[in-house]
Amino acid sequence: MQTALNHMTVPNLGYVSFLELAAKLGCVGVEVRNDIARTLFDDLSPEEAGRIASDKGLRLVGLSQVYPFNDWTPDREDAVKSLLATAKAAGAETISLIPRNDGTALGNGERQANLRVALKGVLPLLQDAEITALVEPLGFQRSSLRSKTELVETIASIGGQDHFKIVHDTFHHTLADGGPIYPEMTGIIHISAVVDPKLTLAQMEDEHRVLIDARDRLGNVEQIAALIAAGYDGPISYECFSPETHALEDPFLEIKRSFDFISSQLQAHAA
Repeated sequence: MQTALNHMTVPNLGYVSFLELAAKLGCVGVEVRNDIARTLFDDLSPEEAGRIASDKGLRLVGLSQVYPFNDWTPDREDAVKSLLATAKAAGAETISLIPRNDGTALGNGERQANLRVALKGVLPLLQDAEITALVEPLGFQRSSLRSKTELVETIASIGGQDHFKIVHDTFHHTLADGGPIYPEMTGIIHISAVVDPKLTLAQMEDEHRVLIDARDRLGNVEQIAALIAAGYDGPISYECFSPETHALEDPFLEIKRSFDFISSQLQAHAA
């Protein structure tokens, strides 16, 4: 299992401390974000930030994010260009594109058209930068892009398979009622658990996303095992939004314990 760490899991750590934690955990890389309560790279230049990560043996597997990418405007195009320039300078492998998630533009026909326009707008920018974009379907009922199938078909329809990959987020996959997993089109797996037994699927929100243990209700181990069995061999990245996880006194101990639990479960699953 190639583990990675998303800065959202430990947003209170500074950039260098975040890298040190990921390296100590044996991660292959990290995902850095522009939407947490600190400046990107803690105001280090992208070049310096990339060098520090590389010196610690880490890849910058992702740089997040542009939202809402499927509301394609000149401002959105500028945001994609800016994030691509930063990613290029830092040596990041991908940028993340997040769909509108406010209950608008949900109509059948409308959402597919908006998605196609946006992907067609982004594709030449990715080709010029020689960088991949990770597009993340969100399973919430209010999301304008819930279906992996809809996304994969639209990417194929514009010939974008070499520059777009999908995020398989175990939380959002469950909220979207599962479905096909498209391992060959998956660029990264995001993992997190929901353990509160009282919540219905419709009640689950980002703030409920914690570290994975035996109480997990999302079927993380089964989803990861299915993707690996189908040929996926990329990063599996921890992305927890819960204030409970953010407040952990010893994130190394707790995340390591969870990674070890997942690994042991995967071995048992494969046996």
